[in-house]
Amino acid sequence: MAYEDWNEIEDEDKDELQDISWFEGKRDVILFCVDCSESMQESRDDPVYEGVKTSNLLEALNAAIHIQKRKAIVSPADSVGILLFNTTKGHDESESGLETKPNTFLLQPIETINAPKIKEIIHIVEDARSDLEYLRTQFPSLKGQAPLGDVFTSCNWVIRDCASKTAIKRVFLITDQDNPHPGEGGTQLRTSARTTLVDLSQAGVTIEPFFIASEGQPFDVLRFYSSVLPADTFTEDENNTSLLLQSISITRIEELLEQMRVKEVPKRSLFSIPFHLAEGFTIGVKGYGLITEQKKGSYQLFYDAGDHLEPVSVRTTYIDEERQAVAAKSEVLYGTVLGDFAIKGNKEDEGVEPDELGTRMVEYGECPFYTADEVRAFRTLGLEIGIQLLGFKDYSELLFEDNIKHSTFIYPDEDAYSGSRCTFSALLKSMVKRRKIGLVLTLFWQNSTPSFCAMVPQEEDLEENEPGGFHLIPLPFADDIRSAPIEEAARASNQLAEAAESWITKLSLKKESGYPVDSNPNPALAYHNLQLEAAAFREEFNPGTFEDLTLPNYRAMHKRAGILLQTWRDLVDSDKPPSMIAVTIGSKRKMEIGVDETEIRSMYESGKLSKLVVEQLKAFLRHKGENVSGKKSDLVERVAKWLDDHP
Repeated sequence: MAYEDWNEIEDEDKDELQDISWFEGKRDVILFCVDCSESMQESRDDPVYEGVKTSNLLEALNAAIHIQKRKAIVSPADSVGILLFNTTKGHDESESGLETKPNTFLLQPIETINAPKIKEIIHIVEDARSDLEYLRTQFPSLKGQAPLGDVFTSCNWVIRDCASKTAIKRVFLITDQDNPHPGEGGTQLRTSARTTLVDLSQAGVTIEPFFIASEGQPFDVLRFYSSVLPADTFTEDENNTSLLLQSISITRIEELLEQMRVKEVPKRSLFSIPFHLAEGFTIGVKGYGLITEQKKGSYQLFYDAGDHLEPVSVRTTYIDEERQAVAAKSEVLYGTVLGDFAIKGNKEDEGVEPDELGTRMVEYGECPFYTADEVRAFRTLGLEIGIQLLGFKDYSELLFEDNIKHSTFIYPDEDAYSGSRCTFSALLKSMVKRRKIGLVLTLFWQNSTPSFCAMVPQEEDLEENEPGGFHLIPLPFADDIRSAPIEEAARASNQLAEAAESWITKLSLKKESGYPVDSNPNPALAYHNLQLEAAAFREEFNPGTFEDLTLPNYRAMHKRAGILLQTWRDLVDSDKPPSMIAVTIGSKRKMEIGVDETEIRSMYESGKLSKLVVEQLKAFLRHKGENVSGKKSDLVERVAKWLDDHP
């Protein structure tokens, strides 16, 4: 019978604590819905290139290209399509087999990301760069406005026929018309748009609007869209007036791509599991990772098929050595290789009942083996997937050093258990009122290990757009935290602290602007992806054109706080305490070796004395007044003799 290492069922099980299968669980489907009205095709100066003309439509298509290029590298299994509206260009249903409403044109059907389709849109953009009238010729603007309800209906039909039912489906609506249906018939058309948008929402489609303001005139959502789009699309000011969220309000066309990058990755749940509050009392919750590191994708093997490259699929096959035949995956058992000591010990224990020994007995020379279900039971300790509430503690009992891993945010899942939202909300409000935290036992995935977590409540904050829910903070075990020696550090004077506070205040970002994390990608990852992108689209890659967006603006920093920084630096140089010892460059100090007689005696009794380093052995012998000369074997023998003489 074939067997494998019991601790490695499958390759993907190795990263149990960094489970990223949720990234690939649902595919992302984006349909760019771009307005082709006369205002969107109006010529204007390019903000980047001097003497070049551009338009809102051209920049919207360019942004769609950039998003597809990024997805081709980061998530190539996602799907993207482009639908144009307010254009008289007709759609050939016989060619694509897809139906759309009048005055809408499906420029790119929803398909898996692929280079040929992206290149077609690239050619359109390149032709428009040389002659902006090319877009007017290819996609003539409609005199007037197409009913927005028909636009949403076309989106619904295209997504219904092309997108997977389990995918995350989104529509990126790009327009600069804040009142598409003025006049007497506007009320009826507004009602129709709201009704079709409800149909989209019921089909699992989310609208992500990107509204472009005209020069000198902001986009006024009160004229039309505030009564059509969902309420959570907007926020309210002190006068209860609806305002655009910053993520969809575009004051300059060059901000379009930046805002799209923020919305590029959808909000996927890590898991959807039951939450057991008590025996027979269960609700459903979904978990979200607030912080996730994006890494380089795994390499892919290809073989040359002549005119194109085909990906190589890797398969694992188990061979039964006795039968020399392919073994079914269900027949594979997992075990470990025993050493000579274990085999001899097992032979001497023949005749002993397994219950008395407490281990599984096997034939002499054979390996103990386990089924895949048994190995999973070892890892999960027999627990089922879910969260079990154990009790409550005061908020003050949660220490800062208890947070050693990223937390997980949970939110009620009404679809799993009816009444989950109401129960979840009542528990949240009660814990906030009483200043309590929860203690829970969690098992998030089938192949993960159980962990104890602190359940910290978070109230809903409409101003900061923060939902109400619980943060699950994994609590450390005893061996997860190492005690560090506490030493008295040098204290800065009040004058030095005030000088530091002055330049920190001067360089601090305003609360309303903050630091746009989503707009500043990892430079190493971005550089890597740009090279892959150039190779995929047969483009020349110039390393000199790469821009690291995370680099600080040193010139602006020195302009704002240069004098304050220099003053603080002078105070630091003059405020060195007399007890501080300056270490010259190139000097070396020997590492202080700690000597613990109890630990060394324990290692001696377990036969691991030779694993100590020479410095530790010498430090121990020096502390006991013994000779410290000779090789390591002599030192080990000398330490062992001293321990024997002093039991």
